[in-house]
Amino acid sequence: MNKRALSTLELDAWLEQACHEIDGQPVLARASATQQFRGDIEGTGQLEVLLTYHPDGSASSVGLERVVGRVGGRAGTFVLEHTGCVEDGVAKAQLAVVPGSGTHDLGGLRGRGWFVRPRGRAASLTLEYEFLEQ
Repeated sequence: MNKRALSTLELDAWLEQACHEIDGQPVLARASATQQFRGDIEGTGQLEVLLTYHPDGSASSVGLERVVGRVGGRAGTFVLEHTGCVEDGVAKAQLAVVPGSGTHDLGGLRGRGWFVRPRGRAASLTLEYEFLEQ
């Protein structure tokens, strides 16, 4: 990857509901979220995520997020795959651009990154990316 984008990621909305509960077992939940990207990535993301909550209060999650906006001055949409956790109130995720998901000027976008979001604050997001010729 030859470029690096640094952005903040602000959570606008989070709607979560338990989708599978069994006594004595980790809770499974589903959430929908809207997020705002500001910085080298500008735009709005719509995130769909599945979570499991552990007895110690931590959680694990996987999700997909469609981002509409700009990366490195190019406009379009793309999808991010999230693999994350919440520990001690801090959300962390590894991110990957879903291959082939870029549209318009973001066609050919490839990348990997991460974010860290302390409780009640915006996340700091880093994405290392490149554009493959189409």
